[in-house]
Amino acid sequence: MPTLEHNALVEMFRERPELAPHLLATLFHVEVPPHASVAVVESSLDQLIPVEFRADLVLELRDANGKLALAIVLEVQRDVDPDKKFSWPTYVTVVRAKKRCGTVVLVIAPDAGVAAWAAENIDLGLGLGHVEPLVLGPAVVPEITDPADAEKDTELAVLSAVAHGNGPNGLTVLKAALLALGRLDQEHAMVYFQVIWSGLREPMRRALEALVMERQIEDEVRFPFVRELMDRSELKGLREGKLEGIREGKRDTLLRLLARAGIVLTESERARIQACTDIATLDRWSDNVLGAKTATDVLS
Repeated sequence: MPTLEHNALVEMFRERPELAPHLLATLFHVEVPPHASVAVVESSLDQLIPVEFRADLVLELRDANGKLALAIVLEVQRDVDPDKKFSWPTYVTVVRAKKRCGTVVLVIAPDAGVAAWAAENIDLGLGLGHVEPLVLGPAVVPEITDPADAEKDTELAVLSAVAHGNGPNGLTVLKAALLALGRLDQEHAMVYFQVIWSGLREPMRRALEALVMERQIEDEVRFPFVRELMDRSELKGLREGKLEGIREGKRDTLLRLLARAGIVLTESERARIQACTDIATLDRWSDNVLGAKTATDVLS
């Protein structure tokens, strides 16, 4: 079951699809075909095979004449999953066959061990062919420590904080990302902050919490999202030892995700969410938002 953090990383590329070819060119030094547009297309890959396969995201690059130049299958991978070594080649061949263009798999893997596993060539049989996933992991994502660099490429700064936040330069990387988040609208800043926070181990969480409190005092205008996050989300629960702080943050996140997905709630459905006190249920509902069409799909 995809987590909220998994979905947030997918949404990063859904909302800014041009980020994928940008990273291919700058981090992997791949010669991306000239293109005029990048668009998100269907992620269901069941058209040509009997069993449904569903990628996290599929992106199309088209040239100025509308001709397909490249397809990118994007996957967020937080754990080792041997089944992916069979599904990723399927994604490539099905998309390539359907769209009649070159296709690559781009894997987002914040953990170094998972990234190394994901980057292994996948032998298709007898060494006669292989699929080579392109993996955004700690070895590829740079440590962005300069706030100016972070502000120029906020999403890359977020990925840097996710990949390197627990490392020797973690606090410097986190500071740069935090400054970059101050340029975003509050909704996006809070989601990205939660993605970063969820990947941090306890010592760095404590250090970041101290930094957030300090920054909040120094510059409330630059970081309006920090006050709301610390007032209503997991940081409040951790700081005060009150589960209600965590629950309120989960409810608030769920309602924001529903609003962004364009799903309208009835009064009874909204009341059901507000009355829910089970954190696992709130997490499950948040996970259900991705791909849902109605509130019934989410609250099942």
